[in-house]
Amino acid sequence: MASERITLTLPGGRELSLSSPNRVVYPQLGVTKRELAEYVVTVAEPFLRANGHRPISLERFPDAVDGESFFSKNPPKGTPDYVDQVMCTYNSGRRHPQVVLNEPAAIAWAVQMNTVVFHPWASLADNTDNPVELRIDLDPQPGTDFSDAAAVAPVLREVLREAGLEPWLKTSGNRGLHVFCPIEPTHEFLDVRHAVIAAGRELERRMPDRVTTAWWKEERGERVFIDFNQANRDRTMAGAYSPRALPAGTVATPITWEELEAGVDPTAFTVRTVPQRLDEIGDPWEHLQASPGRVDTLLDWWQRDLDAGLGEMPFPPEFPKMPGEPPRVQPSRAKKD
Repeated sequence: MASERITLTLPGGRELSLSSPNRVVYPQLGVTKRELAEYVVTVAEPFLRANGHRPISLERFPDAVDGESFFSKNPPKGTPDYVDQVMCTYNSGRRHPQVVLNEPAAIAWAVQMNTVVFHPWASLADNTDNPVELRIDLDPQPGTDFSDAAAVAPVLREVLREAGLEPWLKTSGNRGLHVFCPIEPTHEFLDVRHAVIAAGRELERRMPDRVTTAWWKEERGERVFIDFNQANRDRTMAGAYSPRALPAGTVATPITWEELEAGVDPTAFTVRTVPQRLDEIGDPWEHLQASPGRVDTLLDWWQRDLDAGLGEMPFPPEFPKMPGEPPRVQPSRAKKD
């Protein structure tokens, strides 16, 4: 028996055939696939400003968000011609095309393909090797929460401004905070990762009891982790205005520093509330890319730390062994060995 289908008329006059429009994607809220498609079309302008024109990975859920999922990077068979693609090189040396979303119909198509979470690269399609954003993930560890990340963020802002960068904020859609700095695409991913490590180490010096750059979980304690490996090539985080696959239907949402100071509640930003928020206050990230900075000062700090004996940090396990990288073995096991 064929599944129920409806036709959505999208901005620009395109039409999209949406299958199973009444399938519930968020059981706790009752949000259907149709409602999710309507959400992404409603927020398409700020969504594309933040996530368009770049490689993007699609996190797809064939059933509900509490079910199984998988990541999709290659454009699947039958992808319409209004969904763009770009050839990407990965850390393994492999190359293959990746989806690029450049218009509202393309985002709605992704929802038709059961996408819930959108994971954009930090680089653009016209130069996939050099990021246009320095991204720092403030990741609360067990025993800490969003309020701890919110307390750390203003000090990180001071650090980044001292390095000549202007930080912008968004909620992760979960417990953390994401800090983005627009940068000129003058350096490749490994350099930008080193810049993130340098900023993280400087923040850790200023807040040693609240911040850690320790890669191994057993060493982090009840602190906010600076997840520097999110700055690697092909490592992504949920994009601005992307829904998260969480029961409450939360959205990774750009916020202002004033909102953070006033005590923002990240659980208030959902697929049902964010459209009204945009109507009322607009997009806090509208001008994010207006004045990109440079990572030169942070790379000077990286070299300073190298000269002081602080070396390379561990890479994720799926990465090839990198120059100068310490052994990939957790400290407690290394001691036993």
